[in-house]
Amino acid sequence: MAALRPSQLFQTCKAHKTLLRNFSRFRGKRSAPLSFVATGFTTAAFVSFYQWQKKYKTRGVIPILLAKEDEEAGQKPTPRSLTYREMRFLQFASVQYNGQIYMTPQDFLESVTEEVPRPRIGTTNLTDKDMEQCLKHTPSRRKGDNKLFRKLHDKGIISYTEYLFLLCVLTKPKSGFRIAFNMFDTDGNQIVDKKEFLVILKIDIENRRVHATDSLKNLEPIPDTTLLIHFFGPKGNDTMQYDDFSRFMENLQAEVIELEFMEFSKGLKTISEEDFARILLRYTMLDKSDVEASVERVRSRIPTEKGITFEDFQQFCHFLNNLDDFTIAMKMYTYADKSVSEEDFQRAVMVCTGQTLSTHLVKTVFQIFDSDGDGHLSHKEFISIMKDRLHRGSRSHLMHTQDTWSTYKTCIKNEMKSY
Repeated sequence: MAALRPSQLFQTCKAHKTLLRNFSRFRGKRSAPLSFVATGFTTAAFVSFYQWQKKYKTRGVIPILLAKEDEEAGQKPTPRSLTYREMRFLQFASVQYNGQIYMTPQDFLESVTEEVPRPRIGTTNLTDKDMEQCLKHTPSRRKGDNKLFRKLHDKGIISYTEYLFLLCVLTKPKSGFRIAFNMFDTDGNQIVDKKEFLVILKIDIENRRVHATDSLKNLEPIPDTTLLIHFFGPKGNDTMQYDDFSRFMENLQAEVIELEFMEFSKGLKTISEEDFARILLRYTMLDKSDVEASVERVRSRIPTEKGITFEDFQQFCHFLNNLDDFTIAMKMYTYADKSVSEEDFQRAVMVCTGQTLSTHLVKTVFQIFDSDGDGHLSHKEFISIMKDRLHRGSRSHLMHTQDTWSTYKTCIKNEMKSY
């Protein structure tokens, strides 16, 4: 019997708050409370959530969702709930220093390529000596490449604000690199120094401190992190030009794309069309049944496996980073009340990115989303799902505004299928 992932159960409890209240009353008991069982939660799912909460309780990171209701009821308000990204950061971060939680470079890569972190017991507390040795491994910008994070592995630290910056890097098209650089270049001299780089991070720190939970109140970055040393040197005196910044962003994107591809290629030069569908849909909020239906369509409509090359996969990922421009192009079809053919799709991609996707790749994409087999694509649904994929499930407006009853029913349906 498959248990829900902690993040899935957390989201479902948000949709059905009574369950979370019941959970707090029954903490520590071996069996799931009746209210959990009656509403479709298995004991395994309950235990999974309990173990996850117990793990983070030692760090003061239990997400409480009922602050507003408690306040209205005259009770002492509880801290606000963690955002999806805060929860994700705390779930994967594996080290602490001076009471603050950090990711290692390996933690970051896992957070954007894996659904759950690797098994471990708690977090590792770093001493001053550990930190000194850890940061010595940080190479200069001149030695950076598309294997930087893999080479560093666990020899480095990444703060939460830097984690948000790196997530932003992964979703930026090349046309957005210059805009991002100019945001840091506060004096407009086409050079970013350490002080300018920290300005944006400190703005985010101050903004979040106002509403932070106890576990995230201590948000001041330590004097040096892996990213700061890589950009500005051990003494912080180096400066960064646009070419340096752009190269770092390109290398990080390439590293994550290569990791995702290698996970399914197993050393081969191609991945199957079915695996491509799974990669594409695994970060989205589609039901498990919808994902499997899409994979089955690919299997039945492309019976002879040709494979998706790394170059094809990389081009498609770059296309997703230009999804906003593609959305504008697709509005022309919205006005004309016209569905999109493979030729239309190719033309729109070419206009937005200057690149042409392979015919086989486009055909595979259409089989994933063309449920009725008419050879046309509902671009609205495609864009919505691909935005989930691009942001790896962290689109906050979906987490907070999705109809709660629909969310609850979806989760219960998926859980019942595991019987």
